[in-house]
Amino acid sequence: MWVAREATSLVRMTKNSTRLDHVVLWVTDPVAAAAFYETAVGLEPVGVAEYTNGESSFPSVRVNEETILDLAPHSLAARMRMLPGSADSAGHPVNHICLALPADAFDDLRARLEEHGVPVSGIDPGLSGARGDATRSFYFRDPDGNVFEARHYD
Repeated sequence: MWVAREATSLVRMTKNSTRLDHVVLWVTDPVAAAAFYETAVGLEPVGVAEYTNGESSFPSVRVNEETILDLAPHSLAARMRMLPGSADSAGHPVNHICLALPADAFDDLRARLEEHGVPVSGIDPGLSGARGDATRSFYFRDPDGNVFEARHYD
């Protein structure tokens, strides 16, 4: 899985195309969630110490140099006022988030999840996504019930 220092990765970002910047996941325990994503999924934690020290509202994990997952505690729901009804999104996760990986990272992720006792689905061939039909895909849940698909393309 991709791992790099944050300062290095931020330099690589481009500003000239539309891309996914971040997804906010509601979690029960942001520190435990960050540990899950680091150890079981292989994502780099960001801002955990700042969250633990009370300096930020939530930590994140880095998916790649341009995308993070924010791990928001349910207690933040009352502060979600960007749109009427935004606080009501707490406890209503999206159907799933898909991570596209190189084939070796796909295999490593599946093995790592199984080592951590995380149930995984069977492998599906040919599911359609942003890059066409994937070679293989499988699904898993994080400890808060958020569903992820892992896939790779040839």
